[in-house]
Amino acid sequence: MGEPHAHGDHRGHDHSHDHAPSPDTPSARQALAWALALTAGFAVVEAAGGWWSGSLALLSDAGHMLTDAAALGLALFANRIAARPPTRRASYGYARAEVVAAFVNALLLLALVVFIVVEAVRRLLVPEPVAGAAVVVIALGGLVVNLVTAWILSRATRTMNTHGALLHVLSDLLGSAAAIVAGAVIVGTGWMPIDPILSIAVSLLILRSTWRLMAQSIGVLMERVPAHLDYDEIGSALCRISGITGVHDLHVWHVGADRVALSAHIALADGGEWPAILAKAQRLLRERYDIEHATLQPSWPPPVRYGDRRVIPIAGRPDG
Repeated sequence: MGEPHAHGDHRGHDHSHDHAPSPDTPSARQALAWALALTAGFAVVEAAGGWWSGSLALLSDAGHMLTDAAALGLALFANRIAARPPTRRASYGYARAEVVAAFVNALLLLALVVFIVVEAVRRLLVPEPVAGAAVVVIALGGLVVNLVTAWILSRATRTMNTHGALLHVLSDLLGSAAAIVAGAVIVGTGWMPIDPILSIAVSLLILRSTWRLMAQSIGVLMERVPAHLDYDEIGSALCRISGITGVHDLHVWHVGADRVALSAHIALADGGEWPAILAKAQRLLRERYDIEHATLQPSWPPPVRYGDRRVIPIAGRPDG
């Protein structure tokens, strides 16, 4: 018989750990800090201008920026937490703090979309006067701030956390553009409904990106197979390594926003070949799939039975 099928026995396991903080963490943190300062500062100006001019487009854009500021603050906090090293109580570290932040940011964006749409419908039913010229001037300032903020965030190495923050800023950039158009139309034609109509249009554009971010963060929290990896392909690739007769209990999941982990039980033709096979499997997972954290458990003939199931020569898809 081969090595026992026991997760507590590390004699047959190999762990390739990479707990060091991501090298992009300082730049991401700096980008988030600058973005927070710029966004929070102008949000106050735009909110005051929207209230004074009576523009829903401008107020919704200010709401975007205030939500952005909260989201950026949350992202910055999560970035600092995620950089903490593993402990005895958190053996994987705190990498998922950034995923939680991305999920919360998506929820905030969804709530903002609902608020804007409801208020826009109310404005369509009961139109209110808007100072178009003031809207254009203030929204132009917001557009510049959002462009600078988006540029800063785009230069930081992309993580789920910085991507969520960038989505906030890009959505606010759309809001600023809509406010400029709305103000210009009102100045030129006096047609007030353009203000809430453009607010609804921007909200629907925001909704699409927000939904994707939410689905991605939920996938990580639910430990689903990362979207960019093919579960069956990984199992088949491992099975094609000479000396491996089967793969079972294969699991692939996100440890954090950007780190992938894998565990599997490997059936061998000859246990004496395990060191060489292990090196090949590690190299395959690292070079082809960028999986650095792999836990592999070997077993060898006679085939091991688990209940009434035998080791199979190719990985099966897990339930769910």
